[in-house]
Amino acid sequence: MAAPTGAGAAGEAPPAPGSFAVPSALLLTLLADARLPSGGHTQSGGLEPALRAGLRAGDVADYARARLRTVTAVEAGTAVVARAVAAAGEDLAAVDAAWAARTPSPALRANARRLGRGQLRVARTLWPAALGRPDPLSQPAARAWPRPVVLGVLAHRAGLDAWDLGRLVGYDDVQTVVAALLKLEPADPLETTGMVVDLLPEIDALAARVSHLRHPVEIPAGGAPLMERWAQTHAATTERLFSA
Repeated sequence: MAAPTGAGAAGEAPPAPGSFAVPSALLLTLLADARLPSGGHTQSGGLEPALRAGLRAGDVADYARARLRTVTAVEAGTAVVARAVAAAGEDLAAVDAAWAARTPSPALRANARRLGRGQLRVARTLWPAALGRPDPLSQPAARAWPRPVVLGVLAHRAGLDAWDLGRLVGYDDVQTVVAALLKLEPADPLETTGMVVDLLPEIDALAARVSHLRHPVEIPAGGAPLMERWAQTHAATTERLFSA
């Protein structure tokens, strides 16, 4: 990753007003942060309905691990393939269709598409230069793309490699679950941070699993029927802290 540029960099002019003096790959990681108003802060990674269904707080690490091997692998694979397809200038609709076929829960599909629209809005507002010309995200169909497809296109624009993109998706998912746990159950933040650290090898394994993918047909198809059922139930629940 290149060093940030700015007014103090030797031999370089200060950035233009309104521009970001940070590396584009770093900016992508900031855009993926759930604290931005892209909708990520509304997510528990399915943890809220899982806890309601009887999952114990002590089993959350195993829950996050199961996600990395199933639903998160689908999302990471989709993002990596979207990155490759965007780089080749090919049709991203095929990636969208492959993702949808591997996400059988209507609630999860609808949620991912809402997050995709939020991510797109954040990118266009904070980082319009990333979309470039031609802008594949300016297509009318882009408003219906799920978050992993949008992230894949942004990763291509940012110059983020496939390995790091896979890690970003995996790490974001684990952090989403852990952050939700702190709001849903009393816990020591140091213990939950330790949980994330313990799962880093699993996140790297996910990145290794998906980093070579290039075509929609290669996206993993590992399902998690119980998580999908919980998501459907949660979508119809009126009293909830998280949307999913």
